Amino acid sequence: MRKLITALLTCCAAVNLSAQQHYTLKSCLETGLEKNYSIRMVRNEEQISKNNATIANAGYLPTLDLSAGYSGSVDNTETTTRETGDVTKTNGVFDQTLNAGLSLNWTIFNGFKIQANYQILKELERQGETQTRIAIEDFIAELTAEYYNYIQQQIRLKNFRYAMSLSKERLRIVEERYIVGNFSRLDLQQARVDYNADRAQYMKQQESVHSSRIRLNELMANENMNGNITVSDSIIDLNEMLSFDHLWESTLQNNASLLKSEQNRTLAALDMKVVKSRNFPYLKVNGGYGYTLNKYDISTTSRRKELGLNFGVTLGINLFDGNRRREIKNARIAIDNARLQQEDLRQSLLADLSNLWQAYQNNIEMLKLERENLIAAIENHEIASERYMLGNLSGIEMREAQKSLLDAEERILTAEYDTKMCEISLLQVSGEVTKYLE
Repeated sequence: MRKLITALLTCCAAVNLSAQQHYTLKSCLETGLEKNYSIRMVRNEEQISKNNATIANAGYLPTLDLSAGYSGSVDNTETTTRETGDVTKTNGVFDQTLNAGLSLNWTIFNGFKIQANYQILKELERQGETQTRIAIEDFIAELTAEYYNYIQQQIRLKNFRYAMSLSKERLRIVEERYIVGNFSRLDLQQARVDYNADRAQYMKQQESVHSSRIRLNELMANENMNGNITVSDSIIDLNEMLSFDHLWESTLQNNASLLKSEQNRTLAALDMKVVKSRNFPYLKVNGGYGYTLNKYDISTTSRRKELGLNFGVTLGINLFDGNRRREIKNARIAIDNARLQQEDLRQSLLADLSNLWQAYQNNIEMLKLERENLIAAIENHEIASERYMLGNLSGIEMREAQKSLLDAEERILTAEYDTKMCEISLLQVSGEVTKYLE
């Protein structure tokens, strides 16, 4: 019986261990990039743009059609001979035509429009890659932020658990001293109220941890949304060595949105090239090979067969269509707008980077200050605990010392998380957020 119970316990422990996933930030990101539905859809869109970038879609290749047809007619005819005036009537004359053939049409030249179309398709392919990159960088930033939020919530849960243990110990001391008459009932009730308040805060924090874990599972597209997650990091690791000049230089070179705006300028210039292609002549060739069979009911020829090749060349130029000047003007405006949008985006990125940099620096300074405050709060709590044990400190004053310690821990945790969020945003703007995958 004892062996059976041991085996069951071992089995349960194994199941529980398998249900709990252990993750690093890198493994979270790799899992999410592989399984997340939004990323998979964006990659499918990128594949569509790659499939579209072909010479056939641009118009380089000819079209070849195979066709076959049959037609017939049933007529009542009346024929009058000019010389004699004789009239011949025939009813139900049934004539038939059967044809089949291949037809080839090929535009050899149309004012460089085909070449421009192919360049547009290739640029759209590159833009599809850029759009995928934007989506991936946004996803990395979002998942990284949630990863460290999960760590933040877990640290906060530990802090609340510690606060609850302090309140519980205080309640135990008060209960013992109340029994011997050293503390009043008011002290006992206040200690119990404080302990229950800390318990409620701890239980509420468990919800926050649970919500963050659900969000992590959702981002990684895990089937079990309620699955336990254990992360390898227990602290919020900060990079306090970022450089503004390096970040701005990297933004100009690597920012995906800025790269997309440059691609939009290229597409606008190619659209102008397509419009101007109508100023040039066009050259088209066509050819065909077919078979035709005609059957005649009353003609002197009962049937006629044709099998042969036909071909032709067309050279022309569009002299006037009424829209060309308007389209050229609009294309020039589109080119100018693409340039202005790029300049506006560059200015916006500089503003965002500057604001984030200022917040990043302020948070680092605040973090240094809060670390000093935490040391003072810990020392103050230790002194208050000693005085409280000696009976030289009231319960309210002890509670204040405990609250000061918890507040100091909360402020330093918030400063660490805010600094990390600024760091993530700075790397995202500068196009270096993929470093979290290294």
